[in-house]
Amino acid sequence: MGHWKTIADIRREYGQLSLSQETAKACPIEQFQCWFAEVVKTEKSDPTAMVLSTIDEVGHPDSRVVLLKEVEKGSFIFYTNYDSAKAIQIQKHPYVALNFYWPEMARQVRIRGHVNRTSTAKSDAYFSSRPKISQLSAIASPQSREIASRSCLEEKLNALLVEYQQQPIVRPTHWGGYAVIPDEVEFWQGRDNRLHDRVLYSFQEGIWHCRCLAP
Repeated sequence: MGHWKTIADIRREYGQLSLSQETAKACPIEQFQCWFAEVVKTEKSDPTAMVLSTIDEVGHPDSRVVLLKEVEKGSFIFYTNYDSAKAIQIQKHPYVALNFYWPEMARQVRIRGHVNRTSTAKSDAYFSSRPKISQLSAIASPQSREIASRSCLEEKLNALLVEYQQQPIVRPTHWGGYAVIPDEVEFWQGRDNRLHDRVLYSFQEGIWHCRCLAP
């Protein structure tokens, strides 16, 4: 078990990076972009990975990792199958939470806000930019539904590769983007001795308000 005896023994110090209400940007989107530009240079893998949390039909939370594809006009954009479990939950409860964690710089960003589908034109544009195999995988996979086996899925993908060998691939209507429009964004900077920095932005009456929270 290494040098620790129990899970509770696993600890680390976080370093000298800091964030305060005085040094934070006036807008959380600008602060996110500033942090992301720094993180993408140091994070070893998947800096765009974010935990998306939704509410299911009985009011229970559900979480999974998705990838951020764009920050546009104050919204955080990701893409998925509109027939998936997450999409069905979003349709019934269009308010979600996002969580980024970047361990190399000991930074976390928590986001809560409403979510809408992106335009068909935007979904079309992103779909067409994907590698061909990824386009066909989106068509082949009945996301979140039971399948007989992985081999059945692979056979379907191989058949599509033959079918679309010489023709363009059109985005299926059941696949596209979502835009999360935040009304709360919290930035957490890990600090030594567990005295972490937390700065919370809240959108109220058309204005972003910023305040510090205890760790």
